[in-house]
Amino acid sequence: MERSADWMDQAQGDLEHARSDLERGFYDWASFSAQQSSEKAVKSVFQKKNTEAWGHSVADLLDELAASHPVSNDLRQAALELDKTYIPARYPNAHPAGSPRSRYTRNEAERMVAHAERIVKFCKDLLSSLES
Repeated sequence: MERSADWMDQAQGDLEHARSDLERGFYDWASFSAQQSSEKAVKSVFQKKNTEAWGHSVADLLDELAASHPVSNDLRQAALELDKTYIPARYPNAHPAGSPRSRYTRNEAERMVAHAERIVKFCKDLLSSLES
């Protein structure tokens, strides 16, 4: 069953969650939710193409997508940065000391949310072109 709309809906919800956490000072969770939003947005495109995408690396997913659709290097660089939040933003033992709450900054979280916004927009535009 093709469920690209569900994947994109969740991607947009995760992006809203990231924005909310950013406003409330939860920079670790804003960063992680931005990564999740991007991952689900890219996976929505694979769903639309009736293929499964595996893994959690947004950069790897975009690389796979680039075989059939152009992906800018700038977008890929944003994905690489988002990927670095997948585990360390959630687990206290991912850093030598200190919880993720104490290690993420507003600037980082703002940057991650901006990256996610661009990736979600890219994927939404791609979904629209695939419907034509």
